[in-house]
Amino acid sequence: MNANESDSTAGSIDSTAGDTDATTERGTDSDAGGSDGEIPVWLVERTYGDDELNLIILVYATEDGTRYHRRERALTSFTGPARATRAGLTVSPDQVGTVDDPETRARYAAEASRMADRHDPADSV
Repeated sequence: MNANESDSTAGSIDSTAGDTDATTERGTDSDAGGSDGEIPVWLVERTYGDDELNLIILVYATEDGTRYHRRERALTSFTGPARATRAGLTVSPDQVGTVDDPETRARYAAEASRMADRHDPADSV
């Protein structure tokens, strides 16, 4: 991991190598499900971490709301086009967690479907 990258995933303990190494943008794959079993996810939540780390927490979820992918990014990493927040990504199965709470699952499903209807995966949001 480079010193200036701060992405992490819910499905693993270690931090990932960043947007381009950890995931591919869904819009760049030739098939909707991605290659090698990759899972399409959509941005469903963006929150500010209230701790001293000044983190932005991005949560992406599948359209059925059953699985999610979480990233933490330093507030300072949101400048410039290289660190754009994409509407959709494809992630490997080991980079997703399961959503157990029925209310959260329903909320994620509604938001992921809304994002999929309104945006291309590569859109910056």
